[in-house]
Parts: sequence; structure tokens; C-alpha cells
Amino acid sequence: MAEINMVQSLNQTLHRVMEADEKVLIMGEDVGVNGGVFRVTQGLYEKFGRKRVIDSPLAESAILGTAIGMAISGLKPVIEMQFSGFSYLMMHQLEGNAGRMRTRSRGQFTVPLVIRMPYGGGVRALEHHSESKEAYYAHTAGVKVVIPSSPSNAGPLLAAAIEDPDPVVFMEPKRSYRSFREEVNETTEKKPLGRAEILKPGDDITIISWGAMVRDVLRAVKDLEQEKGIHPEIIDLLSIFPMDTQTIVESVKKTGRCVIVQEAQQTLGPASEIIARINDKALMYLEAPVRRVTGYDIPVPLFGRENFYMPSRNRIARAVLDTLNE
Repeated sequence: MAEINMVQSLNQTLHRVMEADEKVLIMGEDVGVNGGVFRVTQGLYEKFGRKRVIDSPLAESAILGTAIGMAISGLKPVIEMQFSGFSYLMMHQLEGNAGRMRTRSRGQFTVPLVIRMPYGGGVRALEHHSESKEAYYAHTAGVKVVIPSSPSNAGPLLAAAIEDPDPVVFMEPKRSYRSFREEVNETTEKKPLGRAEILKPGDDITIISWGAMVRDVLRAVKDLEQEKGIHPEIIDLLSIFPMDTQTIVESVKKTGRCVIVQEAQQTLGPASEIIARINDKALMYLEAPVRRVTGYDIPVPLFGRENFYMPSRNRIARAVLDTLNE
């Protein structure tokens, strides 16, 4: 198996899926001739042509609105919001049409489309290019929200999202695009949506995260294992909605303690929902309150302060130690 980065994993998956299914097409701003702003769609225009790799106008609502019609008509559009911060312009189409169509038509129509969007901070970009607003989309009924964390799960999750009969918001952490490589199976493997992954078994404490934060958690845990002899269980959530409550609850019942790490701001973020589910199903197993390590309730600051906003390895380690010492 070849070692590749996340951009290459996503690109190879799109190549394979488009070769296997002529109903799959790509649409978005600069996705064709230029290969996408992050080059995720590089080479697809040359291989599949302008009818299947469509450079759109700068109009996010029109991109999604057109894709909804395509999906209802039997195609499988994979559209790109160039940055997640631009996706707010499509929210009416997402909430009012894509997410409601199955219910509105009493199951007569589904909307099998994927909305790819680079998201997250840590790359010294401007504020609307650095936000983590996964809660917006997870709160939209009828829409699934998936967040890969590595090259090895990005491609399989994207392949599964394209095959899903409902709209999937596929959020790609920019900081993970080229920051590391992994061995990746060169087949059209699919990873089921809605299932978390236990990256590291442990008995002392459960740590839950997703996206680019997963790698920071792994680094923080490595330091704690070496210095303190702590053995945490690490869960990569992968899917914000549907959420794998069973894996979370079983782990917390085993360890009795939990820390949740999210890049997004704290108030009403996914961590709050995870805590509510733990309280519903594992409250009597908790030996300490569940802690959150999050961004702050402010717009993502510009370059000079961005690192203070992002959850750091030190903040993660401190939260773990404080929870263990309760």
C-alpha cells in the first residue's frame, strides 16, 4: 500500500468512483480547469471532461440548488464549497430543500449528493476560511455530517457518502490535508457512515475527538503515557450526525471518565450533545464530570492569535489530568 496524504486519498477516491459510476459528477468553483483551490479535484477535468467536472459561477446557493435538481433526477453530484465559511450562502437550499425532500415527498424522492467543504483553522487563513461550524449542519434535519481525520479514512468515508441516498455534508480539515501521510488501500473501500472508531484502547479515561484535533489528541496522549503512565481510550467520532452513541457510551462505562476535544467554539457545539448522551445513558458510571477542550466563543482570530484559540496539546493534557484527579 502506498503512503499518501489526505488530498491524494480524496482525489484517488473521486477518480475511482467516477470511473465506476457515470452518474457521479463534480461541480463547484474552480474544481475543473484549476483542480480546486486545494487540488483535491486535480486531473478529473482532463480525464472526465467538462460535462462531468463543472466549473460553476461564484454562487453557492446556485451550486447546491442545481445539484439538488440533478440528484432528484438520478445523478450523484459531488459539489465543493471552496471554503466552509462560504457555505452559509447555500443554507436556505440545504435546510429548505435538500434536507426536507425525502420527508416532503413522503419518500418518493431522495437527494443523493455530497457537499465537500474544507474547514477549520491552524493554516493562517482569514476568519471565514478557518471556522469549525459542524454544529450548523448537524442541526439540519435530513442531512448527515461526516468529518474524516486522516488519509486512511478520508477516501473510504467519501466513497460511502457518495453512495448514501441522502445529502451528506463532508467536512475536510484543511490542517490535515498535507500534514502527514498514511498507508492507504488502493481500492474503492467504503467505511460505513455513523460509526466511530476506537483508535487506541484504554481503561483510564475516554477521549473523544474528530477532524484535525484527533492528531493533537494522539500527540498529547503519547506524552501522558510516557510521563504519567496513563492509558486512555481514544475515539475518533468520524460522523457528527448520525452519531455513534453506542461506542461512546460503552467506552465511558468502562473508563468512568471522559474528555471531549473540539476545535469549534464551546457553546452549543458537538461536545455538548455528546455530554448529554453520556448523561442519558452512562451517568451512574461517571467518576468525574465530563470536561471539554474547545475553541472560544469568538470569531477565529487572525494569524497572531490563532494558536491561542486552537485547543493545544497542553490544554488537552491538563484537562485529562484534571479529570483523572477528580
